[in-house]
Amino acid sequence: MHELSIAMSIVDLAQEEAEQRGVQVNAVHLKLGVLSGVVKEALLSSYEMACGDTPLRGSRLIIEEVPAVVFCPNCKAQRPLHSVQFFGCAECGTPASEIIQGKELEVVALEIQ
Repeated sequence: MHELSIAMSIVDLAQEEAEQRGVQVNAVHLKLGVLSGVVKEALLSSYEMACGDTPLRGSRLIIEEVPAVVFCPNCKAQRPLHSVQFFGCAECGTPASEIIQGKELEVVALEIQ
């Protein structure tokens, strides 16, 4: 379960930032793309375990799910991915290989007190 190692990295990053600023972290905000290869529920439970005996114990992980968007070579436009099983334009069905968004795994903010 690689979500635990990802959660531990998030906790380390947040803890380091909190120590530098002398603050307590209440929540970590994360952008998670549907194509990131990370299971949201597994990451949430792993985050709780990773916080265990750290200053982040009791903090929350708030995840914003990012949909997949591809560039359609036929329409010459960005389009939402119709299905993760078929990488094609939702409008015309043309296969698309250029992923614009949806692979994110990014800490975007810390809520502090």
